[in-house]
Amino acid sequence: MAMIEVDNVRKLFDEILAVDGVSFKVHEGEVFGFLGPNGAGKTTTINILCTLMQPTSGRAVLNGYDVVKSPHDVRSSIGIVFQDPSLDERLSAKENLNFHALVYNIPKEKREERIKKVLDLIDLTPRQNDIVRTFSGGMKRRLEIGRGLLHFPKVLFLDEPTLGLDPQTRHHIWDYLNELREKERITIFLTTHYMDEAENCDRVAIIDQGKIIALDTPDELKKSIGGDTIKLKTKDNIKVAKEIESRFKLQVIIDDGTIFIKTDDGESMLPRLISDQSIPVVSVSVHRPTLEDVFLHLTGRKIREEQGSAIKSMRSHVRALRRR
Repeated sequence: MAMIEVDNVRKLFDEILAVDGVSFKVHEGEVFGFLGPNGAGKTTTINILCTLMQPTSGRAVLNGYDVVKSPHDVRSSIGIVFQDPSLDERLSAKENLNFHALVYNIPKEKREERIKKVLDLIDLTPRQNDIVRTFSGGMKRRLEIGRGLLHFPKVLFLDEPTLGLDPQTRHHIWDYLNELREKERITIFLTTHYMDEAENCDRVAIIDQGKIIALDTPDELKKSIGGDTIKLKTKDNIKVAKEIESRFKLQVIIDDGTIFIKTDDGESMLPRLISDQSIPVVSVSVHRPTLEDVFLHLTGRKIREEQGSAIKSMRSHVRALRRR
C-alpha cells in the first residue's frame, strides 16, 4: 500500500519552476530518504506534502487524502520532528508531551493514555518527571521523536534526526527508529546530509533542479555507478596487471604504485585474486561506492549543509496553522 503518492507535481514561483514534474510513491512502513542540494526542490516538495503550499499542477495524496482537497486530514496524519531543538527544557518530559497534546487537541480522556504509551515507546518512562535540561542529547532527541508520535501519525517527517549527536548515540537513535517502525508500522520520511545515515533508508530519492534524478534502494543506487574497486599492491605490478587483465577480463589501471581493478562484485572477486599463487600480493583492499559517490556522480557536487533545512523552513507555517 502506498502511504504517499506524488503524481507529476509541478510548482511555479512567478516564472521559476521549483518542482518540475516530480512523481514517486512511499510505501506504508517504509523509511524513505529525500536527498538534494540547496535549491533542488526538496523543501518545496515537502511543503506541498505537509499542506503548507499548493502545487501549481499535479496531485499528491498522503494516507489516502488529497493534500489540496483534504488538508486537515493530511495534517492529522503526519508528525514532524524539526532539526533544531524545540523542547521546553524547563519542563519535564511528561509536561512537554502534555503541552503538545493540548496543542493537537487530543481529548483529555485519551491524553494520559497516549502520553504513557509514547513514553514507553521511547524508553523514557523512568525519566518522565525529570527536567529536560538534565537529559543527554540522545534522550532529548528521543523525546522530540516521541512528541511527533503523540497523535499517532501515519507518516513521521524527520529533518536531520541525528544532527550533532556522537556516532554511538546516532546508532542508538536508529536502533530505536527501526524498532518503532516494526512496532507501530509507521512510515518515515527522512531528510539528511549524513550519507551513512541514508543507508538506513529502504529507498532513497535524489532530487536536483526540481527533478528526481534517481530513486532506488541504497545498494542499487551504488551499483548503478559502476561496481567496486579493488586496490592491489604487488612485487611486480606491471606483470600482475597484465595477468589479471588476461585471466579475469577486468579493467585494470596502475597509478602511484597501486593496481586499481574495477569489478561488479569485489567481495566475490577478492578471494579469487589473493588465492592465486601466481599473484604476489603485498596488500589489498576493496572500495565500494558510497551514496556520497552516487550523489557526486549524478549532480557533479557534494551534498552540503544547507542554510535553512527542508523542515526548518516550515516552522513558521506550522505555528500559523496551530493558531487557527
